[in-house]
Amino acid sequence: MRQKNKKWTALFATLSMAAMVMAGCSPTNNENSSSGAPSTASIEISVSAAASLTDVMAEIQNNYKTVVPNVKLTFSFGSSGALQTQIEEGAPADVFFSAATKQMDALAQKDLVLTDTKVDLLENKVVLIKPSDSKIDLKSFNDIEKDTVKKVAMGDPASVPVGQYSQEVLTSLKIYDKVKSKFVLGSDVRQVLSWVETGDVDCGAVYATDAATTKEVSVVCEAPEGSYKKAIYPVAALKSSKNADAAKAFIEYLQKPEVLSVFEKYGFNINK
Repeated sequence: MRQKNKKWTALFATLSMAAMVMAGCSPTNNENSSSGAPSTASIEISVSAAASLTDVMAEIQNNYKTVVPNVKLTFSFGSSGALQTQIEEGAPADVFFSAATKQMDALAQKDLVLTDTKVDLLENKVVLIKPSDSKIDLKSFNDIEKDTVKKVAMGDPASVPVGQYSQEVLTSLKIYDKVKSKFVLGSDVRQVLSWVETGDVDCGAVYATDAATTKEVSVVCEAPEGSYKKAIYPVAALKSSKNADAAKAFIEYLQKPEVLSVFEKYGFNINK
């Protein structure tokens, strides 16, 4: 009787193993699927980027889908100072793309940046603009002093890089204290641009790339060379990133010649 039981047990084990193989449930199947095979899992990379990058990053985002289909880029645009504060307070982000080195340096000093990924990628220019249908005669930043100019839009120097650069320009020209009562301060460069477009202000200071996005404004002049610190745009991965490798890969992609040409198309200069 004991001999029969052994035979049935052996037969049952053989049939069970055969069923597992037929169903694709081999004991080694799970090990093979998880060892060394390339992952196609979707990854999301969150990029905190200066408002002045809004248009160019939309094109780069679309291009990146075709290059790395499994990586989804999501963007938070705003003033670099506000984004810096959000990152310091723990807002989830993988990459920071600032419109000035000041904010990036502040994060690096707090050990929040993967410094080996930091690249000073772009340069922009500060320009004075007015509504395209404005009749006010403006030829330079000095003309902001004129009595015909009542309201001047500029980024808030406390947190907006273009506002900090604009303050430097007007201080260099020795007119800052004379015209500051005319200022209407924006939360980012796109708000400044919008106020000039709608004619809510007489003129404003923005980046050349922002002025180029609309026909509703005309460029009066570029800020004099040497009147402000160069508007350099650094980009870096953050230590808080849960997808550091993918973040690094995206930053490397931004440095490729074909991507740099996209930045140039939108009016940015490549920082040498």
